[in-house]
Amino acid sequence: MNYFDQNDERIKSDILTLAEMINKEAEGFTRRPFTKWYAQSREWLAEEMGKSGLDVQIDAASNLIGRLEGSNKELPPIMIGSHTDTVTGGGRFDGIIGVLAGIEIARQLKEKGITLEHTLLIVDFTAEEPSEFGISTIGSRGMVDNLTDEMLNRTDPNGLKLSEGIKIAGGRPGDISKEALKSGDISLYLELHIEQGPVLEQTNNDLGIVTGIVGIQRYRITVNGQPNHAGTTPMNMRFDALTGAAELILEVEKVAKKSYKEQVVGTVGRLFVEPNGSNVVPGKVVFDVELRSLSTSTIDQMVEQIISKIKDTEINRNLSVSIDKLSQSEPIFVNEDILKGIEEGCEDVGKAILLPSGAGHDANQIARIAPIGMIFVPSKDGKSHCPEEWTEYSQVTKGVCALGNALLYFDKKQSN
Repeated sequence: MNYFDQNDERIKSDILTLAEMINKEAEGFTRRPFTKWYAQSREWLAEEMGKSGLDVQIDAASNLIGRLEGSNKELPPIMIGSHTDTVTGGGRFDGIIGVLAGIEIARQLKEKGITLEHTLLIVDFTAEEPSEFGISTIGSRGMVDNLTDEMLNRTDPNGLKLSEGIKIAGGRPGDISKEALKSGDISLYLELHIEQGPVLEQTNNDLGIVTGIVGIQRYRITVNGQPNHAGTTPMNMRFDALTGAAELILEVEKVAKKSYKEQVVGTVGRLFVEPNGSNVVPGKVVFDVELRSLSTSTIDQMVEQIISKIKDTEINRNLSVSIDKLSQSEPIFVNEDILKGIEEGCEDVGKAILLPSGAGHDANQIARIAPIGMIFVPSKDGKSHCPEEWTEYSQVTKGVCALGNALLYFDKKQSN
């Protein structure tokens, strides 16, 4: 049974409102964390949470949290969450609909006079996307005490420490470990998200029931050569960091195209060249490598092959190359009981299929302390992390209804 209304216009209004709170000098819909646009959006979100009957607070890791008290104080809360930061040049739906879904569910619980037995937490996690500090899922990491001192001391290109950024966003970095949630503090975490892929659209399904989330490892590779004059340095006397880096980047692609027991992907999407002059042989290149798979051992195999190529490149090109691990999140598998409950939630809303997530989410971190479940809605042409990212508002509201139904299912089931 579907207990929630498909309020397309209200969801549309919320999405379009957030779509205006962006850096309009950047491409697409850009709202990076620790910026004035991010602060503006959070002020609006906090106001909407309050209107929906939620008590609003910011935790030590600067996550924005709305709380709706349940009737049974002995039950650990159920959490619904996602994020509202975007990649540079991103879209209007990624992450954002998950936070807005939680607020819409809270609104409808209030309007319909429904009281949950569990306390409900609606969370806008800080900085889910890869950040200028070299890590992602900052807020959810902090919530579960997976934000190390080394991470907190990292600086962005402007010299801002992550701990200072968290403080700017209203957090208290010194209290993160002390206030972190532990296993048993949350009974369940649920999230609505766009698929960011083409499967639902191509199979003509409305909803995706997520079976698992890939693990992600990120590395920073630094290639040091010798900068020199591009006109006077013979080709056989160059120590070109960029051509060495290019060789390694192609190796990442080659390694990721091999066959493994689980599907893998490997990407280099960020590159810095010094001194970055058209008439100078590059002396230093820094680039980030991201590897994803449902198998940690498979990612480890890929890393071994990349390191082997690094050693060859150092010898053959007379360069110095270092590799540093930036972050790691483990693959997550959704348990059968959660899948069953989400299937129940989707049943009277739309056509649904089981599928894994090739993208990482805050759920990767929350899974350290609680079972998780996710619902996907279709992405037009499978596009995401770009201005063309699109999901029909009616499809978003189907996801909201399915998530709300699943919430009621688990609220009742876990109370027994």
